[in-house]
Amino acid sequence: MDLGVGSFVVANALVSRQARNITSMRWKAALKSISPLVFLGFARLISTSGVDYQVHVGEYGVHWNFFFTLAAVSILTSIIRIHPKYCGIVGMLVLAGYQVWLNFGLNEYLTSDERSADIIGQNKEGVYSIFGYWGMYLIGVSLGYFLFHDLSSKGKIRSSQVVKVWVLATSFWILAIILDSYVERVSRRMCNFAYVMLVFGQNFQVISILTLAGSISHDKNLVLEEAFNQNMLGAFLVANILTGLVNLSVDTLSASPLAAFMILVAYTFNLCMLAGLAQFSGVRIKFW
Repeated sequence: MDLGVGSFVVANALVSRQARNITSMRWKAALKSISPLVFLGFARLISTSGVDYQVHVGEYGVHWNFFFTLAAVSILTSIIRIHPKYCGIVGMLVLAGYQVWLNFGLNEYLTSDERSADIIGQNKEGVYSIFGYWGMYLIGVSLGYFLFHDLSSKGKIRSSQVVKVWVLATSFWILAIILDSYVERVSRRMCNFAYVMLVFGQNFQVISILTLAGSISHDKNLVLEEAFNQNMLGAFLVANILTGLVNLSVDTLSASPLAAFMILVAYTFNLCMLAGLAQFSGVRIKFW
C-alpha cells in the first residue's frame, strides 16, 4: 500500500480535469467533490477505532489517514489554480523546497517519537507529507497534459508517445536511485523527493508495458484495464477493505511464504473479479 497510495495520486493526476485543461470547478462544486473524501476519512478513523484495528501512528499520525491527504491535495489544487503547462515546474519547486526543509531538520522531527498535543503535532506525518503529495499531483497533471491531453499535439504519432513514456520511466528510475543514494532514502512516510520519483518510475514503467499491450491489441483497451479505469476510487476502497479483512483474520507477521502467496492470489482474484462485476453492472463510484 505504500506504493499504492502514491500510484493513486499519480493515476488521478494524469486524467484529472486540470490535465485535460477543463475549466476549474467553482467553490461549491469543489467542496462537493471533496466532501466524500472527508467523509471516508472520518469513516475510516471511526471504524478502525471501533474494531481496535492495528494502526501504526508513524504512518500518518494519530487521527490522519490517506483520505484526508487526498482531500487536502484537492483543496490546494482548487485554491491555487495553475495552468497544466506550468504545473510540472511548480510541482518540482514544491518538492525541492520540501526536500530542503526535510534535510534541514524536518525529517528528524517526523521520524522521532516527539508529538505535541495540538492537532498538527498529533498528525505530523500526514500533515507535512501533503507537500510531497501535492508536488506529485502537480507533476502528474503536467505529464498528463503534455502526453495525453494536449490538443495541439493530437496529430502526433503514437510511436513518439510510446518512446516518451519509456524515456520518462527510465529517467524517473534514475532520479529515484540518485536521490535515494545521495539526498535521502525513499520514505513514503514523509513523501520525500526520492519517494515521488520512485512512484513515477514504477507507474510509468507499468504504462510503458501497457503501451506494448495496446499496440498488440490495436489500440483497444484490455477488459480488466477498462474496468479499473472506470472505477479507480471504487477499486481503491475495495482494496482497502480486503486488506483490512486480511489483517483482522490472519496473523500476517507469522504467515509462511506459501500462505502469504495464497493470500495475495485470493486478494488479487477477488479485487479483479469485483472490478469486473462493477464494470459489467454499470456501477461507478466517482465524486469529481
